[in-house]
Amino acid sequence: MGSLSVTTGAMLQCSFGLAPTTLNVLPISRVTVEGKPAAAIADMAPLVNIPPFGMCSSAANPTVAAATAAALGVLTPMPCVPVIAGTWTPNAPTTTIGGNPALVSGSTCVCSYGGVITISMPGAVRTTAG
Repeated sequence: MGSLSVTTGAMLQCSFGLAPTTLNVLPISRVTVEGKPAAAIADMAPLVNIPPFGMCSSAANPTVAAATAAALGVLTPMPCVPVIAGTWTPNAPTTTIGGNPALVSGSTCVCSYGGVITISMPGAVRTTAG
């Protein structure tokens, strides 16, 4: 059995973010799963597909580093603006959406500031991709 398909509205969490957010999938490919636009591994554009996670607590984030330095070394979270370093991995190698492998539960992507973005709820509840 494959992993669950990921759709718009999937819940995402960043290891350095303070709040979860939802994946936004633009209906460009016109592929739907359970009535919602299906996600592909290329659906990882910051602020378009992946909204901010509230506040960021990564010291690798320049705004967090500056605020922490101004607070004399006390970690000071700052507003999150994701900087995605690559596509989602792993994927569904035999299922494509708009020419790209489908995004499935269990996939992750990485923020350039060191955060790992995970899918906590895939959006689909009964449809799998292989």
